Amino acid sequence: MSRSRPLPLALLALVGFALAFGIDIALAMRGQPVLVPPPSLAVGLVLIAGLLVALAWPVRRAAAGATRIDPFYATRVVVLAKASALAAALLSGGGAGILVYLLSRAVVPIGSTLTAAGTLVAAVILLIAALVAEHFCRLPPDDDEKEEAAAAAP
Repeated sequence: MSRSRPLPLALLALVGFALAFGIDIALAMRGQPVLVPPPSLAVGLVLIAGLLVALAWPVRRAAAGATRIDPFYATRVVVLAKASALAAALLSGGGAGILVYLLSRAVVPIGSTLTAAGTLVAAVILLIAALVAEHFCRLPPDDDEKEEAAAAAP
């Protein structure tokens, strides 16, 4: 499995931004309440980030050769990290879209703005944690690859 690339993450963040901003505008035009993420979403995202790094730590130790680990466990952790990175990119874009909409209003609702900013920060924390967990699950290069690289060097 390849590591998460910046382009898909940026595209997902852009999609999340456009969707959240557009939905908030459409709801406001119809006179309905706009989307505001609950504070528990930010707390949940930070807890997931911590759990993800904690799950990836044994894989990092096993990749360094300190212990052995079940390869299925490592595969599950890296898939969870990849999925978390994609979801966090989408949520960070959505949080940014909601925040920009709320800040563009004539009267800025402080509570809703703080909640949207908290969601944005928590989604970025989850994105960083997911990328770190992916890095923890990276295998060290094989001895054959080291020998080939040393032989190719002038």
